Amino acid sequence: MRPPPHSRLVLTFPGFAPADDLANEMEDVDFDEEADEWPEEQAWETEEEDEGVEDGMETQDDSEVTFSEHSASVFCVSLDPTTNTLAVTGGEDDKAFVWRLSDGERLFECSGHKDSVTCAGFSHDSMFVATGDMSGLIKVWQVDTKEEIWSFEVGDLEWMEWHPQAHVLLAGTADGNSWMWKIPSGECKTFQGPGCPATCGRVLPDGKRAVVGYEDGTVRIWDLKQGSSLHVLKGQDGHQGPLTCVTSNKDGSLVMTGSVDCHAKLVNSAAGKVVCVFKMESAASKPPAGEAESNSVESLGFCNVMPLAAVGYLDGTLAIYDISTQSLRQRCQHESGIVQLLWEDSAPVVYTCSLDGAVRLWDARSGKMISEYRGHSAEILDFAVNKDASIVVTTSGDHQAKVFCVQRPDR
Repeated sequence: MRPPPHSRLVLTFPGFAPADDLANEMEDVDFDEEADEWPEEQAWETEEEDEGVEDGMETQDDSEVTFSEHSASVFCVSLDPTTNTLAVTGGEDDKAFVWRLSDGERLFECSGHKDSVTCAGFSHDSMFVATGDMSGLIKVWQVDTKEEIWSFEVGDLEWMEWHPQAHVLLAGTADGNSWMWKIPSGECKTFQGPGCPATCGRVLPDGKRAVVGYEDGTVRIWDLKQGSSLHVLKGQDGHQGPLTCVTSNKDGSLVMTGSVDCHAKLVNSAAGKVVCVFKMESAASKPPAGEAESNSVESLGFCNVMPLAAVGYLDGTLAIYDISTQSLRQRCQHESGIVQLLWEDSAPVVYTCSLDGAVRLWDARSGKMISEYRGHSAEILDFAVNKDASIVVTTSGDHQAKVFCVQRPDR
């Protein structure tokens, strides 16, 4: 029963640094696809928000459903991809539950964990759900029978993700290894890292490669079939601090990596080359003597319908970058740190959740907030958005998960 380590604080202010002179690596990436469908002037009207009172976290509840079966902080949530009717949540109480979004009814408990459940997710076809705890115990359950069908123990777990097209599960551990299993047979392959934690990972959309980030600032792109690394980014191409997040665009041609060094790097995945670096520059004000300067990149994402990327920082800045010009396009300031961001599938809208307990929707073209949803009495630790962007599910340090129905002026 332990929380994931998260010792970083808020400090610096955003700025944009010019791209590395590797922009020529962009030539085989198509940015124009569908961009014209979203003209500048077609922006949503935004709500005028009142300046909330200090105790607003306790009083305002915009949620439709609350799931209250956890007895400690709820660290993770995932929705079943085929119907978007089920959620799985995992928490500091060493428990995970599969439950129904419509009424918060528990379907079954994923029992047997002995440490905080920090990873949970459904397979691509919603047939299986996997849960993983910090000590490295991973379990897989068949959703329709509610029965455990497989388990395995690795070292301390850093991340876990299902393959986008197959019953294959991947995970990264504190010893630097990444693992891949066929489910339910358990046939296994390992990918040996640099001997420090494999802090984040993502299977690329082609299903043949995975990108993994490490605590020493290096990034590796792995060939999943061969078990070999296709590219290693280190030194100038890597980061100057532990990786916090990795993601890719829809076709996998671009990867973006984020780190505690406050840099987000855009990488051509085929060539393994850094295309540009988005940097956060510190303002003149330095932290008091003895205090660490500790802003960081917390979350990343690519827009599917315009050549935009979003970077969320611990100091509360949401930065929207234009990939084709490699420049800062919008800066959306939150009063507290951003925990995670997600793009809507079919619109240039970014969802953020933050340490102040709110979910916010942002129009990435104008930089204006579309709406805000509250209901938690503590920080939001994870969230998920359903396919048609009508529902947001959040988890929090207040021991609850909540379901919010998203209303937008355009529908």
